[in-house]
Formats: sequence, C-alpha cells, structure tokens
Amino acid sequence: MEKEKLDLLAAEAEEQILPRFREIDRVSEQNTRRVLEAFQKHRVSEACFAGSTGYGYDDLGRETLEKVFADVFGTESALVRLGFMNGTHAITCALFAPLRTGDALLCATGLPYDTLWSALGVRDDKPGSLRSYGIGFSAVDLLADGTPDFAAIERAAAEPGVKEVFIQRSRGYTSRPALSVETVDQIVDLVHRMNPAAACVVDNCYGEFVEEREPKGDLLAGSLIKNPGGGLAPMGGYVAGRADLVEAAAFRLTVPGLGGEIGATLGHNRSLFQGLFMAPHTVAQALKTAVFAAALLEKLGFAVFPRWDERRSDIIQSVDFGDGELLRRFCAGIQHGSPVDSYVTPEPWDMPGYDDPVIMAAGAFIQGASIELSCDGPMRPPYTAYLQGGLTWESGKLGVLTAAGELTE
Repeated sequence: MEKEKLDLLAAEAEEQILPRFREIDRVSEQNTRRVLEAFQKHRVSEACFAGSTGYGYDDLGRETLEKVFADVFGTESALVRLGFMNGTHAITCALFAPLRTGDALLCATGLPYDTLWSALGVRDDKPGSLRSYGIGFSAVDLLADGTPDFAAIERAAAEPGVKEVFIQRSRGYTSRPALSVETVDQIVDLVHRMNPAAACVVDNCYGEFVEEREPKGDLLAGSLIKNPGGGLAPMGGYVAGRADLVEAAAFRLTVPGLGGEIGATLGHNRSLFQGLFMAPHTVAQALKTAVFAAALLEKLGFAVFPRWDERRSDIIQSVDFGDGELLRRFCAGIQHGSPVDSYVTPEPWDMPGYDDPVIMAAGAFIQGASIELSCDGPMRPPYTAYLQGGLTWESGKLGVLTAAGELTE
C-alpha cells in the first residue's frame, strides 16, 4: 500500500475516534484529581524524595508513598517496593498471603496468565510453588463469550477449604474481554457472600487508572513498570488491600517479623512519586494509542479486539493476523518505530514462563515496561499481537503507523 493511502486511512481513523478521546480525557482528569488529593492529604514534600540505604529503616518517602497508594486505590494499606521483580512476583506474594497448607485457591476467571503457572504449580511441583506447600488449586472456566460464569463461581467458592479466590482483570494471551471494575466487584461481593472466610486477590495489571476507580478486593497487585509507574518507575510492584494481608505479603517479600519495615529505596523515591502522579495522564496516552490502532487496523482488514468504540478496562489492544509472518512484521514495525533500539528486529524466543515461543517488541527506556509502546504475542494460531502502552499519544500514533507500514509493504 502506498504511504499516501495509509496516511489517508490514518487521518480518517483519527477523525473517527475523537469522541472516544474526549471520554478518555474526562476519566484521566478524574483520576488525576484522586491522585493529587492523596498527595496533598499526606503532605508529600521534598524530604520524601530522599533515598535510604542498607536496611532502609524509617524511610519517610517509602512510608508516605505507601499511604498515598492506599488512598488512591481505596484500601487500608499498601506495599510499594522496588524489591518486587515484576508483576508476577507481586501477585505471587499476594497469593501466598491468605493461604496455609491444606487450603485451596480458586481461580474465578479460568487459568491465569502463563507466567503464574509455575508459581501456582499448575503443571509441575517446583520448590516454592503453592502446590509444593500443599495448597490446592482449581479454576472456573469462563463462559463461551469470555465473561465470568457467576453460577459456577458461586458453587465453587462455597467448596470446603477454599480460602482464596483469584481474579485476573486483564486478558493475558486470550481473546476474552478485560474485566470491568464493576464485574470484578460483582465477583468479590459474590465470593464474600458465599464464603466470608475467603480472601479475593485481584491481578490488577494493565487496568489501573483506565476507569474512574480501582476494583474491590482484599488484595490488589500489579507492576510499577505498567500503568501506576507512569513510565518513570525503574522497576517494582505493589500490593494494596486489607492491612493484615498486606503485612502477610510483606513477610513473603522479605522475612516474617520484618516485612515492610525494611527495604532501601536507593534514591528512587522521586521517580516513584512522580510516576504515580503522571500515571493517569500516561494511561490516557496509552489508551488513545490503542483506540487509534484498533480503528486503523480494522480499516486495513484485520480483526481487532476490542473495537475502537468499545468499552475498555485495560490498555491492551489485540489484533488477529492469522499468519505468523504478519505477526513478526507488525512487531518489527513497533520496534522500528520506538525511541530505543529502533534498529533491532525482534525474533521469537523461548521466553521463561511461556509454553510457546514469544515475539516481543519493546524499544523502551525501562526494560520490559508495558506502559511504554510495546507489542508481543505467542507464535501460535491465530497469531495474535497484543499491543499496549505509549508514553505519549503522538509517539504511540507514529509507532503504530510504522508497524502498519511494514504490514502493507
């Protein structure tokens, strides 16, 4: 396809999506107000930006940041740490918090994201997995349309021994819709009604600040190099929720008895505060990029999910290419349209935690940061690309155009 024709389709797509942009901006302003008020309430000051070393005792910035996070996420307490290696690490610490040997974990949204399988012990019994500690596991399949099976969740949650219900908000490498805040809340309310002793743990990755509030849950967990880090957090994750369960998650992260009392911040407090402050706006940029990609790629004849005008509860845009070579070329285009390592061409590889080779494009300032423009997908039919991120709408648009150009050459 000639560049002029692609530019014309892009202009048509951009005009088409303007009403969605206005709604995204409205939600961003609402969430920015929520974050700003939390900063003001907890008297964030220059002193909070100083780092700590060694054990990290009495780190004013770390302690204030966790109070701000708890307020923003509507929870009793929060653990916000560089020591979480990734979102999977934070989620796993949250999963362990309510469980003891002999208890059972129920996944209410089908099998979770691939990287959690080893932590759960779904297919093996690696040392340190939930299964290796004698913790049971079961899952409720989603309905044919990808939505939760509330009747089955109601029955399964009431089974003897179930002490935790896990809810994955985002879709992972599936075609199901991301769960809205309202839907997550419905599952949590149902579980608490059927089994008051069970704790609900929500994988909140990719969903923070997409809607006007965060979901309910005894614990919420996610990654700082996704939405809540605003593109500035260099690493880390968070767990937020009931104070006793946050403390238990902290004991899993460090050691019992010390928990969240330790953990040096090494001069990164400023980036964590500023990243959280920027997060609602940065998420809005990523959403605009995703909406534009959906509109443009649909015009090019590809199946997209969600469509540009559909409700969104995470920042992920999936595109079915039906051909491994097209998936490769699109990911290569995203890489070539990135600010970092644009000269690199990604290739599929056997990435730890996945059953199939995965191709990943991410020319990011922070390695693996999914809030920056990136694209990945498993090399298996229907050869779906999962696009997410975009620090600015302008750079996101240009990256998508570069990728579309490689598809149409």
